[in-house]
Amino acid sequence: MLGADWNDLDLFFHVATQGGLTAAAIATGVSAPTIGRRMLGLERQLGRTLFVRSPQGYRLAHDGTVLLDHVRVMRRAADSIIDWQRDAFALPIVSIAGDAWIAGFLADHAQAIRGGDDAFRICCKSAHTGLDLTFREADVAILAARPEHGNFAVRPSVTMRYGVYGAVAMTVEAAERWISLGTESAASSADRWVFEHHENRIMTWTSSPDLLLRLIRKGQGLGVLPLFVGDADPGLARRGEPIMELDHPLLIVANDDDRKRPEVRIALDRIAGLLKAYRGAFCGESAAEARQAAGTGL
Repeated sequence: MLGADWNDLDLFFHVATQGGLTAAAIATGVSAPTIGRRMLGLERQLGRTLFVRSPQGYRLAHDGTVLLDHVRVMRRAADSIIDWQRDAFALPIVSIAGDAWIAGFLADHAQAIRGGDDAFRICCKSAHTGLDLTFREADVAILAARPEHGNFAVRPSVTMRYGVYGAVAMTVEAAERWISLGTESAASSADRWVFEHHENRIMTWTSSPDLLLRLIRKGQGLGVLPLFVGDADPGLARRGEPIMELDHPLLIVANDDDRKRPEVRIALDRIAGLLKAYRGAFCGESAAEARQAAGTGL
């Protein structure tokens, strides 16, 4: 059986179980003469006589009975693989990535991206330290800059702004201290701003944006946060005006081929609409929008 074509074995199964070429042709849609030639070719390939042919039809020879048992096993295995594949990929997946802040925003508003009746799933990815879209690490990404390589569709969106925040209730001493992301995890200008401007006053470091927010909230010092995150937190107060040098647009990026998939097109449009709806929160014009945008928080 080594090297036998599965299509020929499938035709053999139908001839063997239907008892003849005509019935097998009806079951498979392949003409009876073609099936007859394929069965002769299968016998020559295997070096076995599979059928006893007569005007009454095709009766299995001894080797044909043995082969039928093998083919039944193969069909059961093939059916189980099909069932396994159907269960795993019942619905297509749209993976959506952004830095830790944007990923949190998307997670808080996942219901606006995928409704209960939509025929696709979503995967929210945090890509704070970089993302390689060339190898399709995500279908859609919210980025601060255009990818340098690859064929991508880019849709400009809202402006992202940052500011200095401290706890509402913090000591005078704490207001002189700073908290920063470590250099090993700093991926953006906003991540690096504190140690580039106040390195000698940094008393606390962290590798996690989530921990950065927690430390600032607990009054350990001042730190830089996106306005839509800081303005939404009732335990935080913005210290001074937004840091204009850190302003950057948010770009919605997708592989130019993948964006043509129906589920990706839907996700792209909904993400664009979601960001537009919270434009005021991202640029710091609306504290109410920022609170609503925060959802359950990071």
